[in-house]
Amino acid sequence: MTLNIEDIDGVGKKADTLKEAGLDSVEKLAAANLDELTALKGIGKKTAEKIIENAKELLETGTDSETQASKEEEAPKSPEAEEEEKKLQEKIKALEEKKERLQGKNVEEGDFVLVKITARTQKGKIFRVSSEKDAKKAGIYDEERAKQGVYTPEFVIVGKPGFVNEGLTETIKEMKYFEKRSVRIPPTKAFGKRDPQKIERIGIAKFRKLNDGKNPEPGQDFTNKKGERGTVTNIVQGKVIIDYNHPLAGQSIDYNLEVINKIEDFGEQIEYFMMSKGIPQESAKEFKMKFTPNDKTIEFTIPKMYMFQNLSYFKFGLAMDLQTHMANVIETVKFVEIYEKIPTPTAPVDSVMQKVEDYNKEQDEEPDQD
Repeated sequence: MTLNIEDIDGVGKKADTLKEAGLDSVEKLAAANLDELTALKGIGKKTAEKIIENAKELLETGTDSETQASKEEEAPKSPEAEEEEKKLQEKIKALEEKKERLQGKNVEEGDFVLVKITARTQKGKIFRVSSEKDAKKAGIYDEERAKQGVYTPEFVIVGKPGFVNEGLTETIKEMKYFEKRSVRIPPTKAFGKRDPQKIERIGIAKFRKLNDGKNPEPGQDFTNKKGERGTVTNIVQGKVIIDYNHPLAGQSIDYNLEVINKIEDFGEQIEYFMMSKGIPQESAKEFKMKFTPNDKTIEFTIPKMYMFQNLSYFKFGLAMDLQTHMANVIETVKFVEIYEKIPTPTAPVDSVMQKVEDYNKEQDEEPDQD
């Protein structure tokens, strides 16, 4: 596979400048130093760092791909592997055809879409991305959050509230498929204005009682009796200051957006609703689903891995979402839990008696030897 410097993320229109300076290959850019790049016109330190990092990454990925391709050519494929590859190629072809069909078309009210989002605070700090790669680049990657599926595109029903903030809901409604757009959302349509009424001051002794006897610490999360979540911001003159405003309240937020897919398959739409309620995609596939169109009923069989977990919030939330956003096809949502009988272990006494009976039976069956 031939790698060109134009394939490096961040190079763009700077390709000609780099080639003129003799940096005309991915290998050369991966080995370049910052001073070498920043000396070129129109390339700052951050851009240079990005180009070098992405060149190394592309080189690594391309080498891995070539090695893998070489191995695949050498080793004969089993019928199962060939069938898997055929399915994969069919899937890729279907996605390409779908992209070609949607390219440049306006999203429509009620479309089920996936939106790639990068969000920054007013100070430029990235706090939300749609891929693990972007999370690592932004320095916000967390393995536990990755397992929870946080770094994925956002599932949105165009024009419907409850999926993204008001400002994004309005913006997405005006976009086209695969269009990239940057927008600044004001506080009133992002995370709200800061409300002085949401700042509470309570005595340290009272706080300890509400905090399992533990002392307050600045920056710690705290949930009051009403279920409101806040942050301890300060401890002054025996008082604990707790702010229940959203951490980003009062700020305008900058977003980079791209509508990257339209979810048209019924089963896939259901999966995304499940994922929006905290079920990882691989686990969502373990839920057996039975849909009866005639009476608009959908039934889920809970997998064994979730049998002894509290799924009350998940079940209630999923049912509400489906009955609200898919009301034309779903009215009744059922959840089935199957508890199979656990074999009763043999008691020690029964086990000994069984062995005695088996022994006696063997002795009776043996022929007499004279």
